[in-house]
Amino acid sequence: MTKFILRRMGISFLVLLGGSLLLFVLTINSGDPIEDLRESNADNRDYLIRQRTAYMGLDQPWYSRYWEWLTGAAKCVTLNCDLGTNRNGVEVTSLLGNAASSTLRLVVLATVLAIVIGITVGILTAIRQYSGFDYVVTFLAFLFFSLPVFWAAVLLKEYGAIRFNDWIVEPTFTPLQILVTAGLLGIAVQAVMGGDLKRRALTAGATLVFVGAVMYYFSAVEWFRRPAFGAVLILVVGVAAAVGITALLAGLKNRKVMWSALTTVGAGLAVYFAFLPVLREPTWLSLLAILALVVVLGAVSGWFWGGYSRRLAMGVSVAVGVVMAFLIVVDRAVAGWMGLLSLKSRPISTIGSQTPNFTGDFWESFLDKGVQIILPTIVLTLVSVASYTRYTRSSMLEVLEQDYVRTARSKGLSERVVIVKHAFRNALIPITTIVAFDFAGLIGGAIITEQVFGWKGMGELFQTGLKTVDPAPVMAFFLVTGTAAVLMNLAADLAYAGLDPRIRR
Repeated sequence: MTKFILRRMGISFLVLLGGSLLLFVLTINSGDPIEDLRESNADNRDYLIRQRTAYMGLDQPWYSRYWEWLTGAAKCVTLNCDLGTNRNGVEVTSLLGNAASSTLRLVVLATVLAIVIGITVGILTAIRQYSGFDYVVTFLAFLFFSLPVFWAAVLLKEYGAIRFNDWIVEPTFTPLQILVTAGLLGIAVQAVMGGDLKRRALTAGATLVFVGAVMYYFSAVEWFRRPAFGAVLILVVGVAAAVGITALLAGLKNRKVMWSALTTVGAGLAVYFAFLPVLREPTWLSLLAILALVVVLGAVSGWFWGGYSRRLAMGVSVAVGVVMAFLIVVDRAVAGWMGLLSLKSRPISTIGSQTPNFTGDFWESFLDKGVQIILPTIVLTLVSVASYTRYTRSSMLEVLEQDYVRTARSKGLSERVVIVKHAFRNALIPITTIVAFDFAGLIGGAIITEQVFGWKGMGELFQTGLKTVDPAPVMAFFLVTGTAAVLMNLAADLAYAGLDPRIRR
């Protein structure tokens, strides 16, 4: 395995080297970087030309300029990158740091959501092949896959930002809105749950009544302006997550795993009350410490309760611990929503990744950045989730037809065990390839999304470099995207070996 990894890293290095050389040559030959100064009538034109020539190294041959960039980029191995300066003399390393943090924050979230949603929906459609639910998801998948990114982004700006900001002034629902929304969700839920006609009718009716009651309550108390979460909801959602994760991974009959998961919920709630003073004005380090504490408590709970299922119990409890930490963050963020509205009456801006010169506290700043990431994340997620859904469905259907799956069913194993432990693991092998390419592709695809939403990210850095015939920003973009592609492909290869032991040989 070590030789395989080293060989792949060597090949990847050669690919990056060749790609960087080609991109550098194409960029410097795409135009004249001092054309605007040649046409200028400024008195200090000659000085500006000499200054830009010095910044960009235009007095050197192209191979010297490329070698200078390559030696500076090689220093990134020791975390001391020197990517040169742009045509204005600004260090590209500082520009790259701000741009990469903005873009990666967007791309990582979109990738995680697309993987979770796409794979889950793909499994459901494979299990319920040729059902109404399968046909609807197939239609939506093809729709999202062919959706023009810029068009979807503009629509989201109109309805998700401008009209939402108008609505949040008086966040109430009309009876017609409540009825239509509850009815549509009832139809969707019964399609997912399936069953005979009686079961579908009961599911749709129960969903309609529940959603209608919740929307009426939210409208009556103006919950969207004065929201509340609280310890009770943390407990309820935590218990539901514990039961759901246990049912999926271990089965409800495994009482030891169930008690381990529920103990983790109690431990998470105890951490919430113990650290409530810290959570009112935390730091990122304190939040990470709380996450680590809840995860450790979950692992300890799994070890204590697990018995013969100790490893499984620890895994389930750690997953429940992560959910509890997430719920704690949601509770504190919800509590800061009123403060955000008092500082910013129109919370979702159509331009930028955050509000300039924002003066709020930690949670208000957290929400300000959070609401700005929602719309571009939705755009990127919709495009990716379609691919994950179709590939997962196809892979699952192929695996479900294999002999070992039929054998597992003939042994009397439950459908949960057949799907989760036998079919899903093998279906993940081709999906892993899609994940590796999609992450790197999203960084490049985010250029259009960032331009529509006015994000100062990698897309702007790349576009600025191309327009001004400045290779330094363009090569910085390549360094991040190319390295991401190489690392994700290496991770995919290692994941293959983990999913299928035969590949290790």
